[in-house]
Amino acid sequence: MVILERNLSARYSSRRFKLMTASTIKHLVLILLAISFVFPMFWMMSTSVKPDFEQLRWPPVWIPNPFDFSNYPNAMNFEPFFQYITNTLVYCVLTVVGTLVSSTLVAYGFARIDWPEKNFLFILMLATMMLPFQVTMVPLFVLFKTLGWVGSYKPLIVPTFFGSAFNIFLLRQFFMTIPNSLSEAAYIDGANELVIFWRIIIPLAKPALATVALFQFIYGWNDFLGPLIYLNDQSTFTISLGLQNYVSSYGTQWGLLMAASTVATLPIVVLFFLAQKTFIQGISLSGLKG
Repeated sequence: MVILERNLSARYSSRRFKLMTASTIKHLVLILLAISFVFPMFWMMSTSVKPDFEQLRWPPVWIPNPFDFSNYPNAMNFEPFFQYITNTLVYCVLTVVGTLVSSTLVAYGFARIDWPEKNFLFILMLATMMLPFQVTMVPLFVLFKTLGWVGSYKPLIVPTFFGSAFNIFLLRQFFMTIPNSLSEAAYIDGANELVIFWRIIIPLAKPALATVALFQFIYGWNDFLGPLIYLNDQSTFTISLGLQNYVSSYGTQWGLLMAASTVATLPIVVLFFLAQKTFIQGISLSGLKG
């Protein structure tokens, strides 16, 4: 009996040691990954408050001495920074509206309505995700130039009103988790598809819709290649394109560039933390079920 208890105790200790070791390794890996992701932002914010003589010093100065906060007002006045912010907000809001309107309607059709060749067309739509933007960039530019849209926001905004394969897939997966009994009860009460979509599906799909809106807003805020191709007037530049002027027009002025980049990054960070719960809920429900 004593020997059995000792064996059980040894096995328990060994198992506990293995679990603690695995947990420690996992946390160390996560900490290292977190540091690797946080470090660029730390360096950007640190450089934004460094005086000029410390910005390129080697070995690098991690903590500025002294702190120079003048880079922030100088950066705001160096370029029409707030005009860039306003342009970006207009661009992001309109693309979010277009994405939500188009993607939800298409996703509802794929998820809740039976019609011929639905699955084939859904697979065909997903196949478009394999085409990178660089492949379609030239034909799209020729098309929009023929339409006379180059130099405006139309090439950036109008395509979002025709749906996005990834967002349609995400919303479709969420719509499929909603019980069909709700729609059937609405049919009995005389509701049509649009009423069911607006009164039942949309209120239940708020986490998924918030996730799609957040994805699209972040994409629009960070988009550089699209504005670079289609916008040629500085008064229409977005923030990602406007930041390039701190390098190309006036040389690389690191303090001003990092200060402007910090201000441009803060709205996205704040938005993510405010919508973090809804964002995670939408991703988990859309990705694990369906």
